Amino acid sequence: MARSAGLEVLLAPLLVLDPAALVPDLPVPGATVSLLDPSSPAYASDLAASRAVAQLGFAYPPAATPLEEVAIASESAQPFEPALLVEPAGPAERDAATEVLSGALVEGFRTRAEAGSYLTAVVTSPGEGVLASGVLMRVDDVAEIAGVATLPSARGRGYASQLTATLARRALTDRVSLIFLSAGDDDVARLYTRVGFRRIGTACIAEPAAASL
Repeated sequence: MARSAGLEVLLAPLLVLDPAALVPDLPVPGATVSLLDPSSPAYASDLAASRAVAQLGFAYPPAATPLEEVAIASESAQPFEPALLVEPAGPAERDAATEVLSGALVEGFRTRAEAGSYLTAVVTSPGEGVLASGVLMRVDDVAEIAGVATLPSARGRGYASQLTATLARRALTDRVSLIFLSAGDDDVARLYTRVGFRRIGTACIAEPAAASL
């Protein structure tokens, strides 16, 4: 039906957490995993850095999750053109991409964070700053993990897996009964199964087809 209406349909593996299979908290090399504290004076700057990491991560993806691509594209005022990223983007590119967020936007995220409905996790290195980010979006006892992205120069260090586990564990602590996420393809889905998720189906996301040149 969606394709017949001229929409592009993205098929993404849909996974749910098996709480008994969730991996334990493990140290990440040269960095720490934490949740942004909405009461911290650094909340606004850390939030801006996390959004820049996501923007760069999905502009230069090894394999992007459709739900995450749509979310980042819709929120980004100045999307990056992948062809411009000759070398894997690192802290310098992240800093250049970090925008000053409006007070209203920050307060909106702060209010949701304080209510536990929108939490942001980051992987931070003392020397390089924020290297990975992801969010937990909760409604009652159901939560989705989305927007998990790693700065291209920091990939291959296991940051995304531990960040995802941290968000899932926080949801369990908050007594969430259903935690789900979507993956870009079967290879990415297999990575999530190592964290403790299992595949239950396929998420179908419809969006307008790209305009032809």
